Amino acid sequence: MSAFIAARLRPSLAERLADLAVQALIDEADLSPKPALVDRRGSGAHRDLDLKLMHASARALWPAFHAMADAGQSLAELGQPLRETIGRLGREGEARMLAVTGGVNTHRGAIWALGLLVTAAALEPVQAAPQQVSLRAARLARLEDRQMPAQAPSHGERVRQRYGVRGAREEARCGFPGALQHGLPQLRRSRAAGFDENHAQLDALLAIMAQLEDTCVLHRAGLEGLASMQHGARAVLQAGGSATLAGRRCLKALEHDLLALNASPGGAADLLAATLFLDRLEPMLGAPIGSL
Repeated sequence: MSAFIAARLRPSLAERLADLAVQALIDEADLSPKPALVDRRGSGAHRDLDLKLMHASARALWPAFHAMADAGQSLAELGQPLRETIGRLGREGEARMLAVTGGVNTHRGAIWALGLLVTAAALEPVQAAPQQVSLRAARLARLEDRQMPAQAPSHGERVRQRYGVRGAREEARCGFPGALQHGLPQLRRSRAAGFDENHAQLDALLAIMAQLEDTCVLHRAGLEGLASMQHGARAVLQAGGSATLAGRRCLKALEHDLLALNASPGGAADLLAATLFLDRLEPMLGAPIGSL
């Protein structure tokens, strides 16, 4: 194969970023055993979701992520035009997701989080350290989307107002601290301790759950559910993590408590997908892995 043909067949940056975002969503869905979330064992606390639907939803979002990355490259400036372009693309992606899932909200929060990160990565691909990408995404999230149509408050917005918590939008505007300060460091600590990738990712999810004011849990189970999630996740990590016998016992107890409350940590799951995206971004782009 000639160098010219090989270059033509090489995926574009936008294609690689969309691939990475979709793979992060699929890997998050597949990760098992996640407490009260859809995974390879079943539907957790959900009655309208299963693993097949989560996979279909993730794949349906590839065109939206591709278009957002392409917009980041083509507009090439962090400003109002880019913010409003990706807002429109995100709404189009959500409509495509809902068409595929029959109206079930599988990944609305992930469209927001990963859409911002994909765009931020495409803006300056040579600056792909997690801190750099998260900072650009935060700056983008802080801009107003003047084209957003009026709509009824979401469950997350109502919960945010009721309990005075941060919510997904503020999490993005702060640079995704759940992923950057908790999920990603724990993922890398667990790997360094010799744990396999499945357990390292589970520990990353638990580190996010241990501190996140998850609006999905608050919507379903109020403050009792949030306290149960945070305390239970901390107990697993304090017992040595999901790879240890004591940790697995605590993880089983955490899932039992969340299922009894019908509480599913969907916000934490979205941030785990963001964590996986940020973790894999620099190696994919060929840059050295940044230290945390």
